[in-house]
Amino acid sequence: MTSVLLLIHLFVTIALIGVVLIQRSEGGGLGIGTSQGMGAFMSGRGTANLLTRATAILGTLFFALSLALALLNRGTGGVGRSILDTPAPITAPAAPASAPAKPAMPAKPAAPAVPAVPTN
Repeated sequence: MTSVLLLIHLFVTIALIGVVLIQRSEGGGLGIGTSQGMGAFMSGRGTANLLTRATAILGTLFFALSLALALLNRGTGGVGRSILDTPAPITAPAAPASAPAKPAMPAKPAAPAVPAVPTN
């Protein structure tokens, strides 16, 4: 259940980022200011309303999914406990284990001698 909600949350997040990036910063929408921003399909005002509503819907879904995931994962660390309430375990560093003996490697043949370049 949690993994399904997490996957839906990921898609809502990506869609919300996309919708916010499409909008103009001065409050307009896609194609505002020109009558041919979306062709004959929508006017500039209609596009701005569509993007504003899409942002509101996706923002509400994002908030609701975040709360649902928080409530579902609330009991995994203990009932009503906080991470800050539990002391960190203090352990002594472990002594390094002795390394097993490696078998002897056969010797590599010597590289052939490079002839010297005569200089005049």
